[in-house]
Amino acid sequence: MKPLVKVSAAEVPALTAELRAALDGGPAVWPVPGPEGLDPLHFSTDPTVDDAIALVVETSGSTDAPKRVLLPAEALTASADATHDALGSTGQWLLALPGHYIAGAQVIVRGILAGTETVAVPPGHFEPTAFAEASARLAPRVPHYTSLVPVQLTRLLDAAERDAFVAAAVRSFDAVLVGGQALAPALAERAADAGVHVVRTYGSSETAGGCVYDGRPLDAVRVRTAADGVVELSGPMLAAGYLGDADRTAAAFPTDADGTRWYRTGDLGELDRDGRLRIRGRADDLIVSGGVKVALGEVERAIRGIRAVPSLAGAVVVGAPDAEWGERPVVVTTGASVSSRDLAAATDAAGLPPAARPVRVIVLDELPLLASGKPDRRAIRALAAAAGGVAGDAAGDARA
Repeated sequence: MKPLVKVSAAEVPALTAELRAALDGGPAVWPVPGPEGLDPLHFSTDPTVDDAIALVVETSGSTDAPKRVLLPAEALTASADATHDALGSTGQWLLALPGHYIAGAQVIVRGILAGTETVAVPPGHFEPTAFAEASARLAPRVPHYTSLVPVQLTRLLDAAERDAFVAAAVRSFDAVLVGGQALAPALAERAADAGVHVVRTYGSSETAGGCVYDGRPLDAVRVRTAADGVVELSGPMLAAGYLGDADRTAAAFPTDADGTRWYRTGDLGELDRDGRLRIRGRADDLIVSGGVKVALGEVERAIRGIRAVPSLAGAVVVGAPDAEWGERPVVVTTGASVSSRDLAAATDAAGLPPAARPVRVIVLDELPLLASGKPDRRAIRALAAAAGGVAGDAAGDARA
């Protein structure tokens, strides 16, 4: 066993040094958001972990309670090496995500293994100009990479339309990894039109970050769907489990009779004929509408892909109680209101079956986000309920 130490993710040089030592067998690192999280660890015994563990990451789960994921050095290394293989080479990374989340921590790990200095965007609210200024400090004549969530990419593309400096910066990257949540088709198309090389990533803290790129598993990664439709992943990048939670570990990481260990993602998905993974949504985001199971993730993807209604591009779909149907999907978005006629036309265009058709659009001034940049679905559901949720079977719009 070895010590587990907390490190402020805002101090990138210190976090980098601690991660480098952890990968070499030193104390395991638990990055936390800021100095306020550096209080002593509170456990019934001394805070130690297995010698193989290098990193502990607390998940940001938008629907589940937070989990403290145990990541061995071998898993972090396997993930980073597979990423560089997929991208074609090692290079220099720009850190634009918080280091206490796996996507940010892995940017640092990749830089360590590549032997290049990771350049960091100043912590705090994401600013496109600060991103561009930080990218200007990257070394010439080496590949440049960064990792973003969709809301950051949106802000960069918005700024790029009025600022040539930002436009040149975001186009300069050999690859921009985008993960954390589904990338709306309209946003992906917009990035391509702007000359930004986006790579869609899928994974989690339990897989040491993204392990499926553009629907294809990285080297040594295996993907399957269980009988209940949940996506399961296997490979050398898997976490060891959850700190102090043996029951949750056993449920999330089943082992086959042949000894193969898997991670149950909690996402519903399917593999197409070409072996490309398609995520339908969260298993815990299923609702039953009129006796029919509806995956809200599929509804959300369809709604976001409707180009005729631009204000739906960043929409979130949640379930709300309904006296007749039990539950109905509700669209929550920002910007201009969407009329019932536009909503009906949009759902017709998306080809959604009756049970999956949203019956109301609720417009907020701003969507609540987690610190990771993901939509805070609990908060969004609460706001949708406060704004009226669903009333009968008539589509309409409300502003909260």
